[in-house]
Amino acid sequence: MKMHPNELFFYYNPAHSVDKQMRAYAQTVAKHINEINIEKESITMTGWRSILDKLKLRPKDLLNRAHPDYQNKIAGKTWDDEGWLNILIRNPHLLKAPIAIKREKAVLCISPNDILRLD
Repeated sequence: MKMHPNELFFYYNPAHSVDKQMRAYAQTVAKHINEINIEKESITMTGWRSILDKLKLRPKDLLNRAHPDYQNKIAGKTWDDEGWLNILIRNPHLLKAPIAIKREKAVLCISPNDILRLD
C-alpha cells in the first residue's frame, strides 16, 4: 500500500470528547490524516501487534483500568499476550487514549502534547 510520506494514522473513539480534541491536535502535525474509528473498524491481531511494536508497549498497557467493563470482566484475572490482544480486539472501547502513527513513529496520546512528538 502506497502512503503519503506525511500521512498520519489516528486510531480513536469519536464518542470520547478527549479523543476529538486530540484529533484537532493531529491536524497540526499532518495534512494527510487517516482516521480510524476503533468502534466501527475492527483491527486484526496482526494490526494490533504492529501498532504495539511501534509503541513499544504491551496490550494491557493500552487499556483503561478505571473503566467499569475492565473492573467487572478483566481485573484480577491472568492473561497471556494473546489473551490481552483478544481483549483489545473485542473491547476497543477500553483503549485509554488515541494512538497516532506517522512513518515509523507511534505515540499513545495521553496528553495533547504527546502527538507533537511525531513532528
